[in-house]
Amino acid sequence: MKRTRRLITLSHSYVVGLNRRLANEMARVGEGAWDVTTLAPRFFHGDLSPLTLRLEPGEAARTEGVRAFFSRSLHTFLYGPELRAHLARGADLVHVWEEPYVLAGLEAALLTPRHVPRVFCSAQNLSKRYPPPFAQAERFVVQRSAGWVAWGETVRDNLLTRPGYAERPSRFIPMGVDVELFRPDRAAGASLHQELGWTEAGPPVVGYLGRFVPEKGVPLLMAALDALATPWRALIVGGGPMEEALRGWAARHGDRVRVLTGVPHTGVPRALNAMDLLCAPSQTTPRWREQFGRMLAEGFACGVPVLGSDSGEIPRTVGDAGLVLPEASVSAWTGALADLLESPQRRRELAERGRERAVTRFSWPVVARAHLDFFDAVLDGKRQD
Repeated sequence: MKRTRRLITLSHSYVVGLNRRLANEMARVGEGAWDVTTLAPRFFHGDLSPLTLRLEPGEAARTEGVRAFFSRSLHTFLYGPELRAHLARGADLVHVWEEPYVLAGLEAALLTPRHVPRVFCSAQNLSKRYPPPFAQAERFVVQRSAGWVAWGETVRDNLLTRPGYAERPSRFIPMGVDVELFRPDRAAGASLHQELGWTEAGPPVVGYLGRFVPEKGVPLLMAALDALATPWRALIVGGGPMEEALRGWAARHGDRVRVLTGVPHTGVPRALNAMDLLCAPSQTTPRWREQFGRMLAEGFACGVPVLGSDSGEIPRTVGDAGLVLPEASVSAWTGALADLLESPQRRRELAERGRERAVTRFSWPVVARAHLDFFDAVLDGKRQD
């Protein structure tokens, strides 16, 4: 009988219960074959507010809290000295959800015993030159690792061009989505319409979900909607520095535009179900391009037809389940929106295709199984060597 393998998975993101879904799902789908322990900071300075580790009911993985220092910076924070003891407790494999060039990634590589295989993951889909000590950290981490996971196909394509990466086993695995929380529920969407003062008899709703920033394509979406002759309504959900500009634009369109901010993640499925289309018009910049597009996977799961730009990973995320449009072409977006707004049948077809893609490609059990399969391959390959 095959021995149960012990996995330690480490990430500053695990301070948030929602982000521990990967670890918990690996524990569930790997029950009997893998024993999973999660290492998470007891406290971390988040982007918006301080975060304290709190365990949720029903978590399948064992979670251990460790200290984190200098956590106002993702590049330079470090875990406390108790990390060494945790990593030395007989793990078969250590999985580190930290970029290889940050100091915490370097720390984990240094403290993992040399005989224990180590796999890191990365979402870096742009080729960058890092200053010291980050460039040296990346090289050391890659050299010390038994393999790596890319959060996107464009991430893997980029990293394979960097020194050392091609010499290690790698696997592209997408981010996951909860297809039970995110599911078609038009009654929930209709109740939000009612709260917003909209009737169900109105025009279809064009949706946006994400940060209110230029690189997410907010100006392009406003311009495309302005040019539409087909009747429409718009629901814009998120937050960010463009909120004032968005509200000014919405005011010019009167009753047909609503801007919602402060929506918690648990409220996102309801917002998505209030949309007839979801737009992700991300715009590539010299320092950024879309790394995955989580809102696309969540839209798919809710059965919402999706339109995405051709920035970064979006075409791979969308596949054949939605429309991919030129990121800088207002006319292309206006034309595609008009076509879908005027075709309920086409919207239904895309909704069904998107839900299927979410369940078969992005659901957490599928993503967790892909991780464990890769870890098994790394370990089995190491023994063969």
